[in-house]
Amino acid sequence: MQDRLAAVFAAEGPLARAIEGYCARTQQIEMAQRVADAILNTESLIVEAGTGTGKTIAYLVPALLSGGKVLLSTGTKTLQDQLFHRDLPAVREALNVPVTAALLKGRANYVCHHHLQRNLQDGRLASREDVRDLQAIARFARQTHSGDKAELAVVAETSPAWHLATSTRENCLGSKCEHYKECFVMQARKEALAADVVVVNHHLFFADVMLKDEGMAELLPACNTIILDEAHQLPETATLFFGETLSTGQLLDLARDMVTEGVAGAADMRELPNIARSVDRAARDLRLAVPLKEARVPGQALHAQKDFSDALDALHKALRSALNVLKLAESRSEGLAKAAERAEELSNRLERWIDDDYIDQVRWVETYTHALALHATPLSVAEPFKRQLDGHPRAWIFTSATLAVNKNFGHYQAQLGLDDAQCASWDSPFDYAANGLIYLPRELPEPNSAEHTQAVVERALPVLRASGGRAFLLFTTLRAMRQAHALLSERFEAEGLKFPLLMQGEGTRTELLDRFRHLGNAVLLASASFWEGVDVRGDALSLVVIDKLPFAPPDDPVMQARLESLRKQGGNPFMDYQLPQAAIALKQGAGRLIRDERDRGVLMICDPRLASKPYGKTLVASLPPMRRTRDLAAVEAFYARETSTI
Repeated sequence: MQDRLAAVFAAEGPLARAIEGYCARTQQIEMAQRVADAILNTESLIVEAGTGTGKTIAYLVPALLSGGKVLLSTGTKTLQDQLFHRDLPAVREALNVPVTAALLKGRANYVCHHHLQRNLQDGRLASREDVRDLQAIARFARQTHSGDKAELAVVAETSPAWHLATSTRENCLGSKCEHYKECFVMQARKEALAADVVVVNHHLFFADVMLKDEGMAELLPACNTIILDEAHQLPETATLFFGETLSTGQLLDLARDMVTEGVAGAADMRELPNIARSVDRAARDLRLAVPLKEARVPGQALHAQKDFSDALDALHKALRSALNVLKLAESRSEGLAKAAERAEELSNRLERWIDDDYIDQVRWVETYTHALALHATPLSVAEPFKRQLDGHPRAWIFTSATLAVNKNFGHYQAQLGLDDAQCASWDSPFDYAANGLIYLPRELPEPNSAEHTQAVVERALPVLRASGGRAFLLFTTLRAMRQAHALLSERFEAEGLKFPLLMQGEGTRTELLDRFRHLGNAVLLASASFWEGVDVRGDALSLVVIDKLPFAPPDDPVMQARLESLRKQGGNPFMDYQLPQAAIALKQGAGRLIRDERDRGVLMICDPRLASKPYGKTLVASLPPMRRTRDLAAVEAFYARETSTI
């Protein structure tokens, strides 16, 4: 295998001949060799590979040459599509290997014939746009081979119509559905079972892990090798799936489906719409019982409040009543039988949450503008995840640009129970010392002070003038982002600065990034969702400003519980958990700046703790090896040199 890899990655090899712009990199070849060894020896391997290493090709080549069944999982559906439609075919063609591949997404991405027809017949749609979109989906369902909603661009991904035309694990009728033979989800699963390589995303991967852990049928096929890209996201994703959630959205869906299925299968049962309205009302009353707009609150604190406790009791009674009625109706149709199962599961989940029937889990409540969710989250996912590693002999590859803290993988290993995994890291091949500059402004107020955001804007303005816009301003809170946007709008207008000002929330992330690239001198303000997975190469981005070190909010109920658990075990919550988490998140934000070997730019971090606190050295050491300065003049000189070379 080593000789074969050397030939594949050679300067005149098949990759160089088939992939435009390909150049052999030592880091990429060494990573491919380590991945090949892990696959051969069925080992677990954690790989951190800096931006520009070409880690996708580094794991695809040994995976496709291994001859076994491979599961590739990545962080988002966008990256999943990119891997399946672009990277995988390019490497497969270069290697000229007869490998079959399949793309598999969660069922909510595929049109469901049953729910589409039910909701078309029901006719109770909220707007003309919903009617138009649902009809467009119906036409698409008659023409498409895959049923993947990503193929229907004329209906926005956020359209409510998709909710009416797709299924969930809770309301899918499975083999009892009248459309089972033409089901797009089942078709995708069959293709995945037959393929050599299956491309999924982390949410689908963990959905399968959870189902297997409960002893249910496997969703994904068995495989010899599992490769998890963007692996820094795994602890958070695993936390979602190894816990339990009951949301008002699930309750409203149940109420709606009770009416829809009742009209189709039990129109004579007047109790059905009445009890559905009771569930709907109880769910909405539960949301109203928590007078907070967007918050995460410990369950114990809320449970002690009478309004909330009464609302929980009313919801429980409504669900039990719904279950009793649905049990009488379940023989009328498969849809009503499934609704009865859902009512029972949601009722049991609510009872467990109320009774605090959880070990090593924290109960908490999350509120949104119009919704609420009850969560039970594990303090650690290491044990259940480790069970998956120990279950069947296979290779596990975990890779990302941000997994270690100053070359130490201990924090990541502890989160997922990967104590026995091999670890390897390679720095980026980019010349950060020549092409990048880290700027730490002087005399900034403390990050928690009321004056901090205004100070960030004041310090950023001269840098924006020097860079000619072309900037991301990344914030740790939406509140700071909005305040900075208002301040910059005023200053741009007052000073006649013509940099287009964009802000997260004004469109989808894809739309905003397309506008940013097209404008060429824009300033984009964003929060958490833009700290990672964003790739803007070339002159459009030359400055990344980070307002604060990305420590998780200390009042977050899950964070509080985990820190307290660490403290009880004799650990240091800050050094063992908070600092490593912040270092990895900071590396993600910093990674937005230089995405190509020709990129140049300044990383401006507006948190005085980097210089004033002892732990600042650990955080700085985890950043790309760029020159550092505290002087604005050095930043202006950097951009002046950049301008002179264009």
